[in-house]
Amino acid sequence: MAPSRKPATRQKKSTHLAPTPSPVKGKELVIVTGISGAGKASALRSFEDIDFQAVENLPLELLPNFAQLVCNSNEIQKAAIVVDIREGQTLDQFPNILKAVKQLIPTSVLFLDAQDAVLMRRYSETRRPHPLRRTQTVARSIVEERQVLDPIRNVADFLIDTSNFNVHELRAHIQSRFGPEEKKNHLLVSCLSFGFKNGVPLDADLVFDVRFLPNPHFVPEYRKLTGRDPKVAAFVRKFPQTGEFLAKLTDMLLFLMPHYVAEGKSYLTIGFGCTGGQHRSVMMAEEMAKRLKKAGYYVKAVHRDMPR
Repeated sequence: MAPSRKPATRQKKSTHLAPTPSPVKGKELVIVTGISGAGKASALRSFEDIDFQAVENLPLELLPNFAQLVCNSNEIQKAAIVVDIREGQTLDQFPNILKAVKQLIPTSVLFLDAQDAVLMRRYSETRRPHPLRRTQTVARSIVEERQVLDPIRNVADFLIDTSNFNVHELRAHIQSRFGPEEKKNHLLVSCLSFGFKNGVPLDADLVFDVRFLPNPHFVPEYRKLTGRDPKVAAFVRKFPQTGEFLAKLTDMLLFLMPHYVAEGKSYLTIGFGCTGGQHRSVMMAEEMAKRLKKAGYYVKAVHRDMPR
């Protein structure tokens, strides 16, 4: 009779998982993305100005390899790379690729956007076709691009609306956010006038309704002028409620702005609205810009609806 055999003991597989690699300290990667025409090329040059290794048009599948290269390099400490709609169907892989890259190197995503009307104007001025398609209108291409990039926008660490930025202001904003310590914590302020009849600006952080002030529109000699005219400004300023409002608002903003800086905010849009955006709001935006400049902030006055 054959001896009985003991059943073979199945060796248990180890359930120990390999530790997730920690991002390499002292390194930094910024992925610049966003809507075409919002300023990605200018942003990339701005990163290059603050000693980032700037790369454009690298295939998205190679991003982990590039991140590993930065980690292993003794010469490259910081890098910025553009990822945009030109990647095509590969963009579907962006969330997973981003997750892998963040395990290698501290990574942030900067998403640039602008209002549709601004994008349309920029394309008209440059006469460049939209990169998505050359056979359809720019307006339709912008709508389609927003739909494709929406998942990337949702995972972005920083969103910048460049509608009211010129190239120099965008550069200053990037320096304040990503540059050397001596250039950080600078707050860029836009005092924006607008007319409520044309809608509230979507990019305004704070909105103040100045329709409680007497309207120069009903003074015939001021109707065709704007709030930048000294006579109109003097008319609005002569009412006691104007001075009291400006004094209280100035105190509040000077209280708030250092706290915005401490929380990492690097640009602030303050909206002043009246009925048509021609007189009262314009005067208020100009006056508040002067007061904040005097307090040491970088400020510009922007008038969305003026002149008519």
